[in-house]
Amino acid sequence: MRLGDGDSLPEGTELIVTTPGWKPDKPLFLAAGRAGVPVWGDVELAWRLRGPDAAPWLAVTGTNGKTTTVQMLASILRAAGLRTAAVGNIGVSLLDVVLGEERYDVLAVELSSYQLHWAPSLRAHSATVLNLAPDHLDWHGSMEAYAADKGRIYHGNRVACVYNVADKLTEDLVREADVEEGCRAVGFTLGTPAPSQLGVVEGILVDRAFVADRHRNAQELAEVSDVNPPAPHNVANALAAAGLARAFGVPATAVRDGLRAFRPDAHRIAHVADIDGVAYVDDSKATNTHAAEASLAAYEPIVWIAGGLAKGATFDELVARSAKRLRGAVLIGADRALIREALARHAPEVPVVDLDRTDTGAMLQAVTEAKRLARPGDTVLLAPACASMDMFTNYNQRGDAFAAAVRELGA
Repeated sequence: MRLGDGDSLPEGTELIVTTPGWKPDKPLFLAAGRAGVPVWGDVELAWRLRGPDAAPWLAVTGTNGKTTTVQMLASILRAAGLRTAAVGNIGVSLLDVVLGEERYDVLAVELSSYQLHWAPSLRAHSATVLNLAPDHLDWHGSMEAYAADKGRIYHGNRVACVYNVADKLTEDLVREADVEEGCRAVGFTLGTPAPSQLGVVEGILVDRAFVADRHRNAQELAEVSDVNPPAPHNVANALAAAGLARAFGVPATAVRDGLRAFRPDAHRIAHVADIDGVAYVDDSKATNTHAAEASLAAYEPIVWIAGGLAKGATFDELVARSAKRLRGAVLIGADRALIREALARHAPEVPVVDLDRTDTGAMLQAVTEAKRLARPGDTVLLAPACASMDMFTNYNQRGDAFAAAVRELGA
């Protein structure tokens, strides 16, 4: 088998199927473009291999919150009695699903920007872009290209394009999308919803989009307390999931029951323990500044454990927006100096402990220092805003180390 020499394709090549991670500027793909040979990813291949009675797709993308939202959506759909599965970038191959023998009524599909780039034919029943912040720019080349690939999820939508009212970029992508006639733009907001939106009123999740008279009426869906955990960004995830489910015709009671039944994956704003009146929370999955900011917004006051591999990120905006919530900060990892410098510029009054070590045992020292800084009523929050590979195998191992350190501290 010959895979091409970088400048030309193997003779007779009619199609290239790539794994999502390969960058579009690879010589093989450039050669395919010159030759007019299509390049598909795994999602495109799965889409084209669906049978005539295939289940429709409710699709989710965004910089942060994709997996949680897709799992919430699947829980809501199951509560409605529908045969469904959470698939795609969540780890369950779409190819396995569409070629398997099990039949589904509808699929909850998580899609990454990489997958969307290589899926030109995808046409979802309904879709959402949860949020947009700079990420994977080394792959896409620019924020504009990254956003455009995320926006592909809206193209060809049949029923609803669900967007984030607080993130204008997501609404702009809806405006630019070529959708089927009759497809609606539906917003979600943590505030009081306008017509054609879902939102929150006095602790109640409400729907003013999929009701008979959305200008006068609203449908109660669930209580904020039904969302686990009820942090603001997670409530936003729940509203997006509810919007997609309602677009598919799911009743309000199923939204409530599905949210109550949902249990988040590990290391996503997971409460580990309370020790001496201080809560210890593991959000090791907050591997970029956008995710860390959402996590920091959920608590106050906070002793923040942060640091790792910055992946080219800057931290000034994150620190400036979160400074008033910080009791203190404990910094670990290879690029901790970047966070320390941002704290010095924007939160000079916040005490900072800089741990000059990158071994895995540093986490116990970090938790010990955080305990020293914390007061009763505070939250010690692991929200690193960085990748983990300088010290740990992945964010899971980092979160496990934090939880183990907390348990040792409380023993």
